[in-house]
Amino acid sequence: MPEVHAHGTSTPLDWIRIAISLFLLGFSIVIVMALIATGNTKIASDVHPAAAAVILWVCIIWMSMVEGGQCSMVGLPPIDRSLYKESHPKTWQICEWGHKGDNLDRYLMGRQFMVIFINFTISLAGAPLAGAEVLGLPQWIISIFLESGIAMVLTNVIIGQLTSQVNASHCMLDYINNNFMVFTYWVAALIEVTGVMHTSYLIRYMAYWAAGKPVESNEPPRDGIQNLWFWGRVVWSLGILGFALAVTLEALFKGQTALWEGVPEVVGLILFFVLMCVVGLLEGMQIAFFAVSKLPKSERGEAPMALRTCECLFKNGGRNLPGFMCGRQMTVTLCFFIIARVTTIQVGEGEGNVFGVNDTLQNFFNTGFLGAIITTILGSISWQLVASAFPLAFLSNPIVYIFLQLALALEATGICAAAWFLALIQKKIMGFQYDEVYVGTPEERAAGKHADDPDALDNLDMGTNVLQQPVGTHELPRSFLQKFEEGSYSEQRERILKKILYLREKESQAMNGEERAFFKHALKYEIQGLKALNDEENEEIGDTTDGTPSGDLEEVLD
Repeated sequence: MPEVHAHGTSTPLDWIRIAISLFLLGFSIVIVMALIATGNTKIASDVHPAAAAVILWVCIIWMSMVEGGQCSMVGLPPIDRSLYKESHPKTWQICEWGHKGDNLDRYLMGRQFMVIFINFTISLAGAPLAGAEVLGLPQWIISIFLESGIAMVLTNVIIGQLTSQVNASHCMLDYINNNFMVFTYWVAALIEVTGVMHTSYLIRYMAYWAAGKPVESNEPPRDGIQNLWFWGRVVWSLGILGFALAVTLEALFKGQTALWEGVPEVVGLILFFVLMCVVGLLEGMQIAFFAVSKLPKSERGEAPMALRTCECLFKNGGRNLPGFMCGRQMTVTLCFFIIARVTTIQVGEGEGNVFGVNDTLQNFFNTGFLGAIITTILGSISWQLVASAFPLAFLSNPIVYIFLQLALALEATGICAAAWFLALIQKKIMGFQYDEVYVGTPEERAAGKHADDPDALDNLDMGTNVLQQPVGTHELPRSFLQKFEEGSYSEQRERILKKILYLREKESQAMNGEERAFFKHALKYEIQGLKALNDEENEEIGDTTDGTPSGDLEEVLD
């Protein structure tokens, strides 16, 4: 397959991709809304088209906060909270709760269920009923955009996920400084407290036991009452998971789910487990990729497939990593919608309730809640935890390499490129500013005795900060944030050179060896970023030089 990487807004080809993607997005929104208006979705048919439209857009907007909130919550722990207490009181309040002890792990677990349940609800609101027609479109267009779920995926991924991730990854403080995120945080925390997802903790213990690793925590050991409360919820969660599987499989075998008409139940069952594995693989891949990105090459093992995967992932100045994340987002969301179609129970009044339960309980089954529980635990969190415990072994699987190439190829089509344009619009409207405007660069924070905590995320097993990584923690010389900086290559180069000169000055003024080492490491990162910027420019103009600075630039670096 050809080499591919993440695209931005820097070249005419990027803008062509954006224009095509915007057209596809606009077309998708039109046909989905027309589908709802004609009562051809489940909620539009069972409740009212207006209710379906409201639920659809509320869920997409909420998804944008859930996804953007993850970027902020995972990206902010290393930064001293006192630096933004006055400027961003809501962000400070959320981080005071969310970054205490193991609360970030708890938030991410609840958030993962929210993502899947919101996707399931969006599917009920916007996915077509069997045989649905809209706007007199030919069947082949309906098959491509509606029956496959592509229209809903484009709408949800571009508007509800990627746009928010682009901005929240480098405007973390501004993005969550609102009551909407306060509400979102507490909903996620409440989900975790109920214990519904606690089977995941058991899987975590088992994975780390198999890996011979201790399960580390940011909190003191639990006492007797706390252990009883914790393990009681684990048992409760196992019971819920078993019950959810039993009900869903029973409904599937009896043809009482939203599975497409004419598809045999056994095919639906196989499709369910295959897609769960695909989702799990992609969820685990992102964890394994970010885990190995923090390892030097010498510690990445000797397995040929793992080394080949790492070579593909980190070439092009690290641009394949965010490229994979974009392609992965599209694929995972599509799988979620298909799984929702396969597992969502549809039993009308008098049609014979599953296991003979009463109508009230059956109506609860029909919400898709049980399918979301199964997918969250078995198709998402479990794989993340296993990948966290065995990152190199995970990458040694040849299927991982194949899916990496597929995700990169999907991103290279530019089908989601509209997210970059929408992110620029959102940034202007909301007035988002880079975090450096408020708290300075990592070097400035260190110089002001507020250095970032390099160990803040050591015990985190779930969630990834998709687009931005802490300086100096991995071999990504040109960060995804830098790719979104406005201006020409010359302007971007000038900004980097100013940083280099600043770091040179601070290194010479360092009061001790530790402070000097910090600035030296940051300086090395900026020089690598400068080389990657030159490589990128040379690649676009067809220059075959290696991007190594020369002339006056060498004098600056010497």
